[in-house]
Amino acid sequence: MSAFIELDQVSVKFRIYHNPNPSLKDAVVNWFTGNKKLNDYRDFFALHEIALKINPGDRVGLIGLNGAGKSTLLKTISGIYKPHQGKISIKGRITPLMELGAGFDPEQTGRKNIYLNGALLGFSPDEMKVKELEISEFSELNDFLDLPVKYYSSGMYGRLAFSIAAVTDPEILMIDEVFATGDGHFVEKSTQRIQQMVEKSSILVVVSHNIDQIRRLCNRIIFLDHGNVIADGGPEMVIEQYQQKLASIK
Repeated sequence: MSAFIELDQVSVKFRIYHNPNPSLKDAVVNWFTGNKKLNDYRDFFALHEIALKINPGDRVGLIGLNGAGKSTLLKTISGIYKPHQGKISIKGRITPLMELGAGFDPEQTGRKNIYLNGALLGFSPDEMKVKELEISEFSELNDFLDLPVKYYSSGMYGRLAFSIAAVTDPEILMIDEVFATGDGHFVEKSTQRIQQMVEKSSILVVVSHNIDQIRRLCNRIIFLDHGNVIADGGPEMVIEQYQQKLASIK
């Protein structure tokens, strides 16, 4: 069966506490007075009853203002967030290009983190052994791979994280504003690799504030606002609706 993604009335909510770290004095006063305001919280829906079907060949761009739910939707599809209601059905291996290096252990060497991060992506140690040389060559870290990553510069950290993700052959490619990392030479190389991954993938879902980039990469756009799908369709039609929204709030 070909890769696909289907969301059936999926909602994700977060809880915001008004006073997440009350002092001991506040807690004692609160207990004696029965005042519960210090522990007050409110729930809000980052995604609200999202119903989508994404098919093979779809190159989907997620657009919207900050806080619209774009990254939350990407992370929910990727399994980082669990929906509070609704159902997600996915066929195909997901390759996430987002929050690169989030699973690194800073005390371990770059080489050991190749295997740790590979496991998070669903690869066995034997599979990562095959990919290790390619990761080493692409990242250009060489002997630095035997150094604990806590000693890496931010550029080295990003290069290793990107290189691990970039050696996969994605069926479903998820990108969240990750189009370049490192110095000018590595930026050019990583941009070319991302383009190759996009071409190889069966499905692409990408978050970007760069509308020109979205136009170039995508054949379908989803416009989100406050966790709701406002529009879903061809790039020009949906981008026009988004730009009208932008104009209305200026």
